[in-house]
Amino acid sequence: MNGFARFIATALLTAVGASGALAQAKEWKEIRIGTEGAYPPYNNLNAKKELEGFEIDLGNLLCEKMKVKCTWVVQDWDGIIPALQANKYDVIFAGMNATDERRKQVDFTAVYSKTPIWAVGPKNTKSDDISPAALKGKTIGTQSSTIHANYLEKFYKDSDIRLYPTQEEANLDLINGRLDYNVADALALADFLRGQGKDCCRRIAEVKRDDAIHGAGVAGAVRKSDTALKELINKAIAEAIADGSHKKLEDKWFKYD
Repeated sequence: MNGFARFIATALLTAVGASGALAQAKEWKEIRIGTEGAYPPYNNLNAKKELEGFEIDLGNLLCEKMKVKCTWVVQDWDGIIPALQANKYDVIFAGMNATDERRKQVDFTAVYSKTPIWAVGPKNTKSDDISPAALKGKTIGTQSSTIHANYLEKFYKDSDIRLYPTQEEANLDLINGRLDYNVADALALADFLRGQGKDCCRRIAEVKRDDAIHGAGVAGAVRKSDTALKELINKAIAEAIADGSHKKLEDKWFKYD
């Protein structure tokens, strides 16, 4: 177990406490999990319209540890928090970063993934400089209502920021030459560069994280009133990290360390 995993596992087990979590477990017989189904390798609908990805496997694993039934609900990203608040499901596992802005609406479980942020572009891009000055007048794409959109809109005011309903649509516009750059989570873009984008595009540079915008990392989102559910999920995450099953899922789905 690496240092980050030990830190998360120890903090979770200390904060939650086995007795408190187990006392609440009987109240949750079924947990409905909302996801986008369009953000590989975190979550995706395959050719058979079946959900797959790191978060799908992780959610199912956590439900096994919590001894509850899992039901998955696919929801467009733009409405994913409103649908949680409208009781369409109980927790969101959708590559969502735990930011201070989102904490105004929801509560977050422990972080279960934290990765760099990349800017990618055409292979013939000559410079790796992605500073706001260097990208003045350039077209930069990313998914709307994300930390990446917030970051670009704050720091790249002199660039042409183009927002898309899904990351896949932004990727397609990059392939087709309608974008100069694309910004997203490194895992999602590494997946893209091994697949559709392998012939056209390359990693240009890593985007410097801004904690106020990018948050602590990817976590599950729950309604603020569901504190018992959050504690139950936190205990299961801690167990998955401690017993190595979380790492196995990372190794399965994340080809970029």
